[in-house]
Amino acid sequence: MYRYDEIDHRLVAERVAQFRDQTRRHLIGELSEDEFRPLRLQNGLYVQRHAPMLRIAVPYGMLSSRQLRKLAHIARTYDRGTGHFTTRQNLQFNWLKLPEVPEILAELAEVEMHAIQTSGNCIRNVTSDHYAGVAADEVSDPRPWAEVLRQWSTFHPEFAYLPRKFKIAVNAAKSDRTVAAAHDIGLHLTHNAEGETGFVVQVGGGLGRTPILGPVIREFLPARHLLSYCEAILRIYNRHGRRDNIYKARIKILVKSLGAAEFARQVEEEWAHLKDGPEDIGAAEVERIAAHFTAPTYQLLAEKDALFEVRKRDDKAFSRWVERNVHSHKVPGYAIVTLSLKAPGLAPGDITAAQMDAVAALADDYSFGELRVSHEQNLILADVRQRDLFSLWQEARAAGLATPTVGLLADIICCPGGDYCSLANAKSIPIAQAIQSRFEDLDYLHDIGELSLNISGCMNACGHHHVGNIGVLGVDKHGEEWYQVSIGGSAGNVQGHDAALGEAIGPSFAADEMPDVVESLVDTYLAHRHADELFIDTVRRIGVAPFKSRVYATSEEERKVANA
Repeated sequence: MYRYDEIDHRLVAERVAQFRDQTRRHLIGELSEDEFRPLRLQNGLYVQRHAPMLRIAVPYGMLSSRQLRKLAHIARTYDRGTGHFTTRQNLQFNWLKLPEVPEILAELAEVEMHAIQTSGNCIRNVTSDHYAGVAADEVSDPRPWAEVLRQWSTFHPEFAYLPRKFKIAVNAAKSDRTVAAAHDIGLHLTHNAEGETGFVVQVGGGLGRTPILGPVIREFLPARHLLSYCEAILRIYNRHGRRDNIYKARIKILVKSLGAAEFARQVEEEWAHLKDGPEDIGAAEVERIAAHFTAPTYQLLAEKDALFEVRKRDDKAFSRWVERNVHSHKVPGYAIVTLSLKAPGLAPGDITAAQMDAVAALADDYSFGELRVSHEQNLILADVRQRDLFSLWQEARAAGLATPTVGLLADIICCPGGDYCSLANAKSIPIAQAIQSRFEDLDYLHDIGELSLNISGCMNACGHHHVGNIGVLGVDKHGEEWYQVSIGGSAGNVQGHDAALGEAIGPSFAADEMPDVVESLVDTYLAHRHADELFIDTVRRIGVAPFKSRVYATSEEERKVANA
């Protein structure tokens, strides 16, 4: 993984010192709250419902065991012993004290971490595939290109005060695990007919109040032009993006208003002044950064490990975990393992300090000391020998990290919602827990099959509800918490499905109705599905109407009984 050079160390150290002084001045009254707000946001610090929240950058989802142990230490020392992994591969601490934040940033710098540009109207944390480098279906490793973008965008003076926040994802696989189409810029690594490496470029995607999947504005961008072309996009956005209305400030609104063709024309016109200039990426620079992402020293192993196959055959619980949490690796004899952060009764994406230490130990013992964060708010060990899977499973289960539901209904994506976030209209975590409790039968979950359920506490869509097969959005109705439901969305990470936005089925529901609503949706699917048909396939084949009819008929009957 990438290691800081002298420039990285100096920049982060200078930022820590700068923010330490800014915090001191604010606490003694020399900086007002209005003056301090943009300064703390540049350092990832929010004021939430109960306490300051610090969002820590995890570039393209990569962590070392040393870094995770530091996060565990911070959770114990400065928070309440827990952290929360987000859909953008970052980690959040929700119970911090403002005077202690500069010291936290200093401790993060010791392990080459920071919170820079995890907030504010700037280019945020660049995300990528959590299987990067080990996925059999990828064109090439996307992480060097994500790192190129990280270095280019960090402290870039022209993009420090954009009209609104800006998010970039880099995908290199046939199965898009980055939801690239829902980003301000989505980049897909590809090769042209001549074998040249380049990118398909999507621009203007985003969820939130106005969900849009970004259109392709360039079918092939030679890789050497990546930075100059992205700069051209951002220049057009900086010049014409709305700054008078926060709800219309994202680049997706600009692209929609101009039209994809006209936006692309303006980008090409701007790019003509930039390409073949100093921002072109030479082969030597690509090789320098790519050298940080060389493969570990794999052993020469058989395609299948005999003892692993025996264990899988004889132990049902282990076999079920392998089926859902173990994934194919491009190197024979190795596997990719998902450590689930979706144990029943806990907040999805939450992890305790003890669990962080446990994962760090598992990474050291089984996966070359590295791990990744997934879009689905789980953790990944990317390089595990098949022969070690049974031992790993036993240790992960003891730490509460082996729930065998990856990709199933109980593998819920969920934002912190109204329990923490001051922007939320409704709580998310209790809804997720109630649904998990209703669907705790593993045999039933496996019979239902692949089905994603995403929950957001407000229109900001931090839980990515728009792209869940079932999406749940918290709304405010006369001061009460209600929930709107959509179906048919897709994050694009299931074979044969591109990213798609869900369709709302009708009026919202009360919190206590939500488990029944989800059960009715599942029952409708099971009654209509063809053999081996996924939930999303059934929705697309029969439409929303049968689901809507079943859900609202059931809800009305229950209301009549309750009111009798």
